[in-house]
Amino acid sequence: EAKRIEFPDNVIARLTGKDAKDACAYTSRIVEESRGSARWFPCLEAVAALLEHKNSLVRNRAIVILAANARWNREGKFDTLMDEFLRHVTDEKPITARQCIQALPEIAAAKPHLITRMRAALEGADLSAYRDSMRPLILKDIAVALDAMEGMRQ
Repeated sequence: EAKRIEFPDNVIARLTGKDAKDACAYTSRIVEESRGSARWFPCLEAVAALLEHKNSLVRNRAIVILAANARWNREGKFDTLMDEFLRHVTDEKPITARQCIQALPEIAAAKPHLITRMRAALEGADLSAYRDSMRPLILKDIAVALDAMEGMRQ
């Protein structure tokens, strides 16, 4: 069966819909397909707008979809949204911060010229707003991400 093109409005509606189970499954499908083809890249800007969404679960979905699509970017679109993406290294929700930090090595592999910016965001992250129980987890994520980027060419 031929895969039909999904329009950004439909994609956004499903990613932000009330059915969290469907949105999560849809996100997983997009991420998996994005790692093998550029099919979802046309929705990049619409998905990037979700980084501003009030619901942290929606922001999480946007983060993993964007990371999976970084490899397809040829016109520098991803580079322009990188500052917004990196703001989520210290997202108000620690789970979203962790999701962002854990996504960075995938982006670094696709966009090695952005590693310096990513490293700076990780090394300068102010974690003081997080509960004591979350801070060590986020620090570990940062260490793992920095370590993963260590061997990548910039």
